[in-house]
Parts: sequence; C-alpha cells; structure tokens
Amino acid sequence: MRCSRAWRSDWPSETIPSRVSMEINNEVLKSMKKGLAFQGYNGRISSMDFHSKATNYLVTASDDESIRLYDTQNALCLKTINSKKYGVELVCFTDNPGIVLYSSKNGWDESLRLLSLNDNRFLRYFKGHLDRVVCISFCSEKENFLSGSIDRTVLLWDQRAEKSQGLLRVQGRPAVSYDDQGMVFAVAYGGHIRMFDARKFEKGPFEIFSVGNDDSEAHVIKFSSDGRRILVTTKAGRVHVLDSFHGSSIASYNVKPVVTNSTLEASFSPDGNHIISGSGDGSVYAWNVRSGKVARWGSTDNEPPLVRWAPGSLMFVTGSSELSCWVPDLSKLGSFTVTK
Repeated sequence: MRCSRAWRSDWPSETIPSRVSMEINNEVLKSMKKGLAFQGYNGRISSMDFHSKATNYLVTASDDESIRLYDTQNALCLKTINSKKYGVELVCFTDNPGIVLYSSKNGWDESLRLLSLNDNRFLRYFKGHLDRVVCISFCSEKENFLSGSIDRTVLLWDQRAEKSQGLLRVQGRPAVSYDDQGMVFAVAYGGHIRMFDARKFEKGPFEIFSVGNDDSEAHVIKFSSDGRRILVTTKAGRVHVLDSFHGSSIASYNVKPVVTNSTLEASFSPDGNHIISGSGDGSVYAWNVRSGKVARWGSTDNEPPLVRWAPGSLMFVTGSSELSCWVPDLSKLGSFTVTK
C-alpha cells in the first residue's frame, strides 16, 4: 500500500547516514531540523517504535487504524496494514523486525495481538487486561514483555504463551519499562518508581524511588542505553531524570502540561547525555542532562508530539499528524566525515 511523503534533506545523495563521525553535543542538537516528513495519515500517530537491532526499521500506529512499517535510512514506507476490526493504539517490535505486538482500540476487546508484518497474520492473542492498555515494554534480549493498563494491573508475558506469567497490582495508571539487558524492569505510578528483578518479581520491588513531589499521573518511563539513568514523564508536564542505581534526582524539566488524553513522551539520546521531549503545547524540547535546556522547536499543534531517538544515530523522529525525521543542519556545523 502506498504512503505519501515529502523529502527535504541536507545529507549527501539525499539519504540519511546511519552513522556519522560526530558526537551528539549541544551544537549538533541545536542545529536539528526536519529532514523528512511522511504524510498521508488520517489521524494522529498514537505510538511508534524503532527496532533495537535493525535500527533503520520504525513502526507506527495511528488513529486511522493503520500500522505502518518504515525504513528510515532509505526514506521508504515499506508496508501499511489496517486493523479496522480491532483498532490499534500501541505498537512495538518484538526481537524479530517482521513481527510486532499491538494493543486494540475498539472499546470492547483489550487483547494484545502478535502480528506478522510479512503476511498480515495473527500469531497469538494475549488476553488478561480488562481496560485500556496504556504501556507496553518488550525485552530486547528475551521473549518477554510487560503491559500496563488503567485496570490498575501490570501483566508479565512470554510471547510464546497466551496466558500471562505474572501480575502486579498498582494504584493508578502505570508506566513500565525493561532495561536494555532485560534483567530489571521499572514500574512508575503515584509519584514513585518501583524497581523489580525480572527473575524474581513476585518478591516485590527491591528499590522504591521517589519522583520528587510530583505525584501526577505517570506517562512514560525509560532507561538510558547504558542503564544508568531513568527518565519519567508525567501529565503535569514534568520530565524527571534519576540515577537508576541510587534513585537520586539528576534533573527535572518543565514543559506545558497535557490537558488531553494524549501521552507526554521523552527519549534519551543514544549516549544518554541528552533528552528530547514533547510538550502539551505541541513543541519539542531538547536538554543536556548535565547543563539543562538546549533547544525548543515550536509548533502550531496543541497536543504533545510523540518522540523517539533512533538507536545509535544522529536522528530523532516525532509523530503527530505526520511522521517527521529530524537531522543536523550541516550548513550550521563544521565539516565532518560521513561513515558509510
């Protein structure tokens, strides 16, 4: 199926290099601009995910009930699959870039579905939640994943089995995330982060960290790629960064609060030293974890865009009514060597 796109770029040969010999610093981040925009959505993008290993692959879910697979390195929309019967809200890759997991958005079936993108075939259904699923985290090193719901449960799954492998009860909307090694996972709600050993989660959290005095609804929690830092976003428009070993606060940033049912997202850069986030007024912010605000890109939108930094790349993407890829503006930077 076709995907319309607009293409603007400063890269040589009109392509996005997967690796460049330039570190991510404040100057590079300030220069970022939209280099590529995929359009043609009939609704807002509700979820997106890069594959952890085949990092040029990006999958999106949209309010128009579509799941779209992209090759961002070659600026291609590879496939569009429609989920008219069940709808789609959240989507994420499994360890196989040809298989995704997604949640429904039809109001009557909260099952999760394992879908083969190659032949548009369901491989498995995961039933357990009684209300809307608001977060999914897949363990990149194993075949396990977590799901959290406004039914106040977090379920632990093995993608090879239809029944959940464990259940955690929470007091509020949860946000969940595995670390990159799959040994630890975090659950955020009610102003606290609870850290679990994935091998013995039934014993309860081994650490509980406070997120300052912010007890508003948690939206997203993520580990940096080295596992040393955690970020948490909240409905109140706060982006918190903590030390994942000690729970100490490293930084806290403010953006416009979220006044709709949208999600405030944030994402670490590959080195974990910078953060990008959406904002309730539609803007995109960038911070240096050590020194603070670096840049802000305004918008005429009034809902927070989704944000994801491409793993191991000098590119991040935003999702609203279109999918935009942001790259450094070379005209504002000194010379560098592109590594093919």
